[in-house]
Amino acid sequence: MTLIRPTVKADGTSRSGGRPGTLRAVAALALVTLAALISLLGPSTALHGTGEAAAPGVGGIALLRMVLFAALCVPAGELFVNRLARRLPGAPAAVPRSRAPYAAAAGFVAALGLASVVATGNLVPSGLSQIDVGGLYGTRDGALALLEVNAFFVAGLCALSRRPGTQVWPLAAIVGAEALRAHPTTEHNPLFGSSLTLVHLTCAALWVGALLQVLRTLRLWRGGTEQAGIADSGSAGVSAALLGLYARVAALLLAAITATGVCSALRRMPAATVLDQLTTTAYGRTLLAKVILVTAVAVLAVWARIRLCRAPDPLTAYMPARAEVVVLGVVVAVSGLLTALPVPIRWS
Repeated sequence: MTLIRPTVKADGTSRSGGRPGTLRAVAALALVTLAALISLLGPSTALHGTGEAAAPGVGGIALLRMVLFAALCVPAGELFVNRLARRLPGAPAAVPRSRAPYAAAAGFVAALGLASVVATGNLVPSGLSQIDVGGLYGTRDGALALLEVNAFFVAGLCALSRRPGTQVWPLAAIVGAEALRAHPTTEHNPLFGSSLTLVHLTCAALWVGALLQVLRTLRLWRGGTEQAGIADSGSAGVSAALLGLYARVAALLLAAITATGVCSALRRMPAATVLDQLTTTAYGRTLLAKVILVTAVAVLAVWARIRLCRAPDPLTAYMPARAEVVVLGVVVAVSGLLTALPVPIRWS
């Protein structure tokens, strides 16, 4: 298989005159802006006409949770994909520059913001004097919030160390803390609910983060051949193999996400009331939006898989995969919003 691609000039532009780096930056900025708008404006839209009341500052809390989830996805995906790449025979040794330290810093700030809310009795503090840091140690939610703050700090140190693989332990602590936080002890069978959330969040972080890292890796490997001005069928084959390996793993992750998501939804909304609550409660409306987005992601994933298997150039699957990661970014924003909205009432 021979690939003919535009070479890259010294100024970073292709011979076709495009500026892929600028386009990627604009697209990333647009996605971040959209995600922020979903977090800040989504609560009022979801709550409209439901008669429900949200906690003060729900938009800011949704934004912080979105940042926290995104910060969890990035290092998890890097560790996972780099491990997959090492298993491929003939794979280039080059890996994209790690973004884990930046993700850890963002996650630390988000976790700190959420901890300050917990320290004021789940109210948005108007000043530092209202934050009771010592009180965090006396409550379950406070202890979990502190655990997340410290875990992101440790994850950042691990990312900067000579053994970045050790990030897996603080990342696991964050996932465990989130699973416990989402299911208080007053809930019916909280251990089962926490177990569902643990599996759901772990698989979701790997799915989103791994796809992003796969695309970054493919771009790096392809960029090496473009700068050399040659067609490298071997590099293209390894790239296609990495994309195919991720696709197989992603199918399993999606199955686990779907199963745990359905079980969690039925615990919040009994089967007899699901259809009503999907349209009459803020939680249900947001959950419905998330289901639609995940379905769109699944369609894009199938499209990418078909092109990977049948197209003359398997790397044509790169385009639907890029669209998939954009929609997954929106899913992360909706997920952050979902955790900030009031839990629906269990109708009898």
